[in-house]
Amino acid sequence: MSTMPARPDHRRNRARRIAIGAAVVLVVAGFNGPAIWRFGSEKYHDYEINKPEYKAENGHWDYLDVPSEYRINSIHAALLHTGKVLLIAGSGNSQKNFDAKKFESVLWDPKTGDFKKIPTPKDMFCAGHTQLPDGKLLVAGGTKRYEKLQGDVSKAGGLMVVHNEDPDTPKTLPAGTAFTGKENGKTYVSKDPVLVEKAKKVFDPATGRFLRTEAGLGRIYVEAEESGKEHETGTEDNYRVQGLKGSDARNLYGIAQKLALDKKDFQGIKEAYEFDPVAEKYITVDPMNEARWYPTLTTLKDGKVLSLSGLDEIGQIVPGKDEIYDPKTKTWKYTGIVRKFPTYPAIFLMDNGKLFYSGSNAGYGPATVGRDPGVWDLQTNEFDTIPGLSDPDRLETSATVMLPPAQDQRFMVIGGGGVGESEKASEKSRLVDLKAPKPRFKDSASLEKGTRYPSASLLPDDSVLVTGGSSDYRGRGGSNVLQARTYDPRTGTYKRVADPQVGRNYHSGSLLLPDGRVMIFGSDSLFADAANTKPGVFEQRIEIYTPPYLYRNARPEVSGGPKSIERGDSGVFKVKDPASIRTARLMRPSAVTHVTDTDQRSVALDVTKTAGGVRVTVPKNRALVPSGWYLLFVTDGKGTPSEGVWVEVP
Repeated sequence: MSTMPARPDHRRNRARRIAIGAAVVLVVAGFNGPAIWRFGSEKYHDYEINKPEYKAENGHWDYLDVPSEYRINSIHAALLHTGKVLLIAGSGNSQKNFDAKKFESVLWDPKTGDFKKIPTPKDMFCAGHTQLPDGKLLVAGGTKRYEKLQGDVSKAGGLMVVHNEDPDTPKTLPAGTAFTGKENGKTYVSKDPVLVEKAKKVFDPATGRFLRTEAGLGRIYVEAEESGKEHETGTEDNYRVQGLKGSDARNLYGIAQKLALDKKDFQGIKEAYEFDPVAEKYITVDPMNEARWYPTLTTLKDGKVLSLSGLDEIGQIVPGKDEIYDPKTKTWKYTGIVRKFPTYPAIFLMDNGKLFYSGSNAGYGPATVGRDPGVWDLQTNEFDTIPGLSDPDRLETSATVMLPPAQDQRFMVIGGGGVGESEKASEKSRLVDLKAPKPRFKDSASLEKGTRYPSASLLPDDSVLVTGGSSDYRGRGGSNVLQARTYDPRTGTYKRVADPQVGRNYHSGSLLLPDGRVMIFGSDSLFADAANTKPGVFEQRIEIYTPPYLYRNARPEVSGGPKSIERGDSGVFKVKDPASIRTARLMRPSAVTHVTDTDQRSVALDVTKTAGGVRVTVPKNRALVPSGWYLLFVTDGKGTPSEGVWVEVP
């Protein structure tokens, strides 16, 4: 059978089809090239970061698998001596949750992966918290009212200072008490009850002669009964308390400055609770004397807790009325001294029993009051300012850590931003040696870019993991910093490690887990896109960072040993290869919020090799090692830590 010759036009058509097909491929590739390139790059990146040698050098990030019913807006987190992590949202910075009284806490067990919802009695959003000597967690303060921006305020209101001229009896005015201006004739109503202290008689200390009577005071928020600008006042006025008769009508009166439609700040609550890790529930204790939103709680060397700053029940900065909680009596008492700080100041217990204020804070309060770092003697109220802090106008939501070992008393202040919605951000890491004859801040290694809200966690190999943050206010403009690095206190240098997958800014934090990994949670971006057109959504995903030391050689195994060690005493723990052990550390478990964690510290222990184990000795200093539960880590010559073992220091 003969073969038909190919027709010339067939050859031309075939060539045309091939050319058209090639052109289509090129066009499609042109449109989709970036996507194809990204897909390929992401696959290659995943391949690279999962290589064993990469993990051994840089560590690895993983998502924590949290069932949907346990996902909350985690604002606070604390590691408990049961090994479980308490995540606290309260209302989670959600007006909708607040109005619905939807207050949430979740307990997570890193060993089993189990989650449990914890009934939460009050809105603990922006509370303070700290570890107690018996292993409970003290939580105090929180949210009574969300802020209202100017334009959203419909009823004129503000602070009413109630005066009591009666020297014999304090007075309580109930919620709903009406105050009518003497000059303006306008009436305002209190939103809560108020206790007005009795007047104080003042005598001449030399002669004993009576000089005067100073009125007792009470402070309360009031607002107009009706909406409208016509109910605003612009000047100070005296106010008659309606419904009073006789001497009470003469002795009790109010004084208020401007009552207006201005922005109304958050308001705090007085309630306090202990979370019991064994019973796994909140236990009500005596409320604070002052309502506080955004306070700091710091455990002192005697096991009592100092509570300071915050916004009160009126939405104003608490005027220096610090108070102390006694875990034995479950009661609060004023310190009797006045020291003013902005909200949520970073206050650390020093080894001499004094307190170090790093200058880090969350910002509410006067720009010129209580913002200089220094050492505070709580007994005398003396405050020694420490000079040299760079970028002093960029300390809002900076991170502060007590560098390991705690015996060195060196602190580092990392990053931070300008007060409020400022675009300023600092890349600085500032160090101060409090054991120096004249302590002074000095700059150490810098971050790659200005970073607000960086999270910092001490690791058992004596390094510090610094991760997350954003270069602009609350991640504005797509400014989240997707970087992590470790800081070596011995060399004063940073080392980039594996990058996190999730951006973290305001309302984020990190804490060390008993197995040596780190949990990173939270983030509250204003916007969800770089163009600032889409509202942000609270980040409920949780990441776990596994440091490089867990991908190297086999880690030391520690077992046995006492459950409790007195200060100055020793304990022997079994170790598979005692000769390989180089260091031992007691690490106080974290209690973190707004990237600040004043509880964490790493105390170096003396180590002696024994047959089949190591003997570790706890320092005698009570301020260096406050009573409580600690994780004992031992590390080998390669810097690989054991899993933490819980030890109580009575």
